[in-house]
Amino acid sequence: MDLTVSAPRFGGTIRAIASKSSAHRLLICAALSDAPCRMGCSEDSEDIRATVRCLNAMGAAIRPIEGGFAITPIDRSHLPAHAVLDCGESGSTLRFLLPVVCALGLEAELHLHGRLPERPLEPLYSLLCSHGAVLSEPGQAVLHTAGQLKGADFCICGGVSSQYISGLLFTLPLIGGRIKIEGKLESAGYVELTKEALALAGVTVTEQDGWLCAEGSYHLPTDCSAEGDWSNAAFWLCAGAVGAEPVTVTGLTPTSCQPDRAIISLLQRFGAQVAQEESQYTVIPAPLHGIEIDASQMPDLVPILALVAACAEGQTRIFGAERLRIKESDRLATTAETLRTLGVAIAETADGLLIEGSTLHGGGISSHNDHRIAMMAAIAALKAGGEAVTIRGAQAVNKSYPAFFRDYAALGGAITEGKEQV
Repeated sequence: MDLTVSAPRFGGTIRAIASKSSAHRLLICAALSDAPCRMGCSEDSEDIRATVRCLNAMGAAIRPIEGGFAITPIDRSHLPAHAVLDCGESGSTLRFLLPVVCALGLEAELHLHGRLPERPLEPLYSLLCSHGAVLSEPGQAVLHTAGQLKGADFCICGGVSSQYISGLLFTLPLIGGRIKIEGKLESAGYVELTKEALALAGVTVTEQDGWLCAEGSYHLPTDCSAEGDWSNAAFWLCAGAVGAEPVTVTGLTPTSCQPDRAIISLLQRFGAQVAQEESQYTVIPAPLHGIEIDASQMPDLVPILALVAACAEGQTRIFGAERLRIKESDRLATTAETLRTLGVAIAETADGLLIEGSTLHGGGISSHNDHRIAMMAAIAALKAGGEAVTIRGAQAVNKSYPAFFRDYAALGGAITEGKEQV
C-alpha cells in the first residue's frame, strides 16, 4: 500500500497505544499461570497477534474481548503432542517463546517470516542445545524443537539481545536454574520490564553474586493491563518538537522501565520544551541544536531521533546502535536512505549516524517493510516545506501500530491512497 502524506498543520492530543513490549510479557505470564485472567490491551498489532497465536498453539486459550484478552492458561499436564507456532516477523515472539517451548519439552515447529530467519539466535541457540534442547539448524523458515531444557547455570552475553535474557527468565520458574549476564547488558530496561511482569505474576527475580535467580510460581492477578507505549508515543512527541504546533500524548507511565521513555530527556537536550502533568506529556516547538546520543540502551528511537537531528542546527552524532542492522531492515542504512531522499545531509558510521541540520523537501520513499521507517517518514512530512511524502509499503506500520495513520489524520495530517482521501 502506497500512501501520500502531508501535514501543513499538525498538533493536538493523542492517547498512547498499549505497549507491545508490556503485552508480550503479560501474555506469556498469563499463559503460564495457574488460573484464568483478563488482560487490558486497548490495541493489538501483528506482533501481539503472533504471540497470541503461538501461545494458543502451545495449549493456552486466548481470545479477544472488548479492551483486551481473556486468557486460559496452558495445562502443563496435557501439552499438545506437536505444536505449530507461527511467529510471523516478530523477533520478540521467537526469542521469548523458544526457551519456554524448550522448557515445556514441546515437540514443535516455529514458522518464521520476512527477515526473521536471518536475524541472529546466537548465543541463545547454542545455550539451549547444550542444556537438553534439540533444535534444527538456524537460519531456516521453520525451526524444529524437541527434547527438554533442564534447569542449569546459564551464562549468556548481554551485548547481543536483551530478549535472550528475558526468554530465559521466563523459564526459571518452570525448570529452575540461574542466569549470569556476561559483559555489558544492552537495552537493560527491557529486562527490567520482564522482571516487573514476573513480579506481577508472583515470581521475584533477585541477583546474588552476579547470578539472576527466580523464586515463586506463576499466578497473575485476575485483571491486569499493558501500559502505554513509549516507543510509538515517541513519534508524536517528536512531531511536537519539529512541527509548528504542540503535541500532547496521554496514557504514559512516568516511571516505566521502557527504555524509550528516554525520548523526553533527549528532546529536552535537543532544546524542545516539555511539560508533564501526571501521565501526559506535551512537547512544544522551540529552536533545536545538535547533540551526541548513545543509543545502546534505546536503539528503536534512532529513526525518529535522526529526523529530529535533521531539524536541529548543527551536527548530531548517534552511536552505539550497531544492532539496528539486524532489525526488520538494516535500520541504519534505511534511515539514512530515507532522510537523504528527503534532502537531509546524513552519513552512516559502523554503529550509528552523523546528521547535519538540513532543509527537508518531499519525495517518495520505501518503508523497506519496517514500521519505524514508515512512521518516521510520515513525521518528516511536517518539515517538507508543504510538499508531500509518499511512503511505499506504508502497511508496515501494522507490525506495531495499525492505527498509526488514523491517529496521524486525527492530529491534522492529510493522507491519500491513490486519488482518494483516506
